[in-house]
Amino acid sequence: MVDLVSQYEKMQEEIDTAVLNVIRSSAYINGPEVKAFQADLESYLNVDHVIPCANGTDALQIAMMALGLKPGDEVITANFTYVATAEVIGLLQLTPVLVDVDPNTFNIDVEAIKAAITPKTKAIVPVHLFGQCAPMEEIMAIAKEHNLYVIEDNAQAIGADYTFSDGRVAKAGTIGDIGATSFFPSKNLGCYGDGGAIFTNNEELAQVIRQVANHGQTRQYYHDFIGVNSRLDSIQAAVLRIKLRRLDEYAAARNKTAEFYNEAFKDIDQIETPSYFDQSTHVFHQYTMKLKGVDRDELRTYLMERDVPAMIYYPVPLHLQKAYVDDRYKAGDFPITEDLCSRVISLPMQTELDNEQLTYITETVKSFFNQ
Repeated sequence: MVDLVSQYEKMQEEIDTAVLNVIRSSAYINGPEVKAFQADLESYLNVDHVIPCANGTDALQIAMMALGLKPGDEVITANFTYVATAEVIGLLQLTPVLVDVDPNTFNIDVEAIKAAITPKTKAIVPVHLFGQCAPMEEIMAIAKEHNLYVIEDNAQAIGADYTFSDGRVAKAGTIGDIGATSFFPSKNLGCYGDGGAIFTNNEELAQVIRQVANHGQTRQYYHDFIGVNSRLDSIQAAVLRIKLRRLDEYAAARNKTAEFYNEAFKDIDQIETPSYFDQSTHVFHQYTMKLKGVDRDELRTYLMERDVPAMIYYPVPLHLQKAYVDDRYKAGDFPITEDLCSRVISLPMQTELDNEQLTYITETVKSFFNQ
């Protein structure tokens, strides 16, 4: 699904030099490379504060801790997402309130958010799924009306642009009160281990986030509240600085791949290619299509037997996961999410695919339908 070796080979000399420089400096934790990456990412995102951390799950948890959410507070998020989004809500003893998604964009449904708000609601966590933004303008209006926080789960859409109705443009993750992202190796901006970051334009909030991520310290050995230990190490920051310079190039390559797929599958009735949200660019973390009248497992097996990777994101909705069984929800309560979980399939999406590989992938998919 992702060819990290070929990607590395194209920038091997830069990467090797940067990593060796960190090793020679012995500044492994919060060293100059971390501070430089933080500044570079702030500039790229046009956001006032970037706080690096250990991974994307930590980023979400730290965000919620920094906002002072208390056990029992309700947090609305999408049912169709990776488990980490709901996991941190549960870890903090908050109450996850799951809502359905748009059947076309796969992102959280605005009307479902409105219907889920109660006096206990304190925050909304929209997930920018598969590479394009959720409807942030509408979400921010809802949040303002009900005095709610907005935490953007931006693990899959870093670099995407959101255009407001007045023409203003903002990067994904910089619109809500806080944005959280992951630098897992397979992400559009991925390091060579684990990593994450938190974004905000609020100076006071940024200070609290830094403290939460560093054991709740205001200064060394002085702890004002309970925090966590979550840091991005200097080697990962050095890698990310190099890859950040190529992030827009990576997005262009991913869009070119998506266009190739779209053209190849346009006449196959059993395939519905990804939809585009007109207020957001798409950076295609995943190329996920919906199948109609097709045995998905049979297709996936057919592809895998012919060396074409295919993944299912996500086969089981959150409300049907054993860890998240809740008397409030039952099978059938989220018809769109449940339908998507049964029908979506993702094809290889990466920066290194060439026309020969893409031709093989698409011809193999088409051959399944021509049997």
